[in-house]
Amino acid sequence: MSEEKDVQQRKKEAAEQAKQLAREQLAAKRAAEQTEQPLEEMKAQTEDDLALAKKKAAEAAKAKAAELRKQKADTVSDKGAEAEGDLAMAKQKAQEAQEVEGEKQETSEEDIALAKKKAAAAAKARAAALAKQKAKETASGRAEDDLAKQKAIAAAKAKAAAAAKAKAAALAKQQASGTAGESEDDLAKEKAKAVAAAKAKAAAMAKAKAAGGSRETVEKEDTPSPNQPFLDKYVKVIREHLGEDVLEDAYINRLAKDVPTLVVKKDAYYKVAEFLKYNEQLHFDYLSELHGTDFQTHMEVYVHLYSYQNRQSVALKAKIDRDKPEIASLVPLWQGANWPECEAYDLLGIRFQGHPNLIRIFLGENWVGHPLRKDYEPYDVEV
Repeated sequence: MSEEKDVQQRKKEAAEQAKQLAREQLAAKRAAEQTEQPLEEMKAQTEDDLALAKKKAAEAAKAKAAELRKQKADTVSDKGAEAEGDLAMAKQKAQEAQEVEGEKQETSEEDIALAKKKAAAAAKARAAALAKQKAKETASGRAEDDLAKQKAIAAAKAKAAAAAKAKAAALAKQQASGTAGESEDDLAKEKAKAVAAAKAKAAAMAKAKAAGGSRETVEKEDTPSPNQPFLDKYVKVIREHLGEDVLEDAYINRLAKDVPTLVVKKDAYYKVAEFLKYNEQLHFDYLSELHGTDFQTHMEVYVHLYSYQNRQSVALKAKIDRDKPEIASLVPLWQGANWPECEAYDLLGIRFQGHPNLIRIFLGENWVGHPLRKDYEPYDVEV
């Protein structure tokens, strides 16, 4: 780019010189006219001067371009030498950095190996400590179970001894009145009962322990249920309003989350269910389950109710005759009983009196027998 600019500058200067020569020629022409110089001579001289000027300008431009190329070559050579020196220095620094990095890497690998070794040792120590602690806890748990068992047996023996002492006192008192013989028999019986109870409790604890249970599991049966007050309330309210004879039994079902269970007579089944729903103290407004069961000697209808108002549950049971299994329908009270009663009718043959549309929902009306009966035999064995 610099060379082109210099050439253009030279051309411009040459043009200026040509113009200047033209001016001079014009002045010479005028002078020649004044001095009567021939026109042809002046033209020839002007052309020679113009060619000479152009030649000088071209030579000057070439010389300037050559000088510029030389300067550029010198500059590039100096820069190349300088770049080679920088490249050599950069290579040396890179080699030094690589050597330092290698040393660091070797040091890091040694540190990592040492850290892994320490971590493995710490993990082994921790595992050993945990195993030791677990063994200690296991031994402690066994010792506690044995101690609890011993305490239970000791307590049972103490109760038996206390009962024996009380009986002995009663015996002494009776001996004074001449009834010693009968009292001795009663005392022996009470002692035998107490010893048998203690043995039974110890055996139950041992059985639970062997099955993987705990002392709490055994003692749960002797502990009152938290739902016992609710059961007592239901029984009391029902007997006050419906009479003493409507309930056959009432108990806490330990196998079904301690749900209070009421066993009612067949004739009082609908009346008690209606009372459970509409009584202000009970208000069991939701039927969550209804099914039947064949016990071979009889059949049973089971109903599970829930009170959203009191957040309490109750189970209602009724025993019915197996040969003629009939009982009142609860659909008028809870529409949720519709399909469960149809299911019990289909699979067990229980007829629910007052049901709006009692049909077989699984097997169809032409099916012979009821598959959930214990004595069920397929009509067509090949099917």
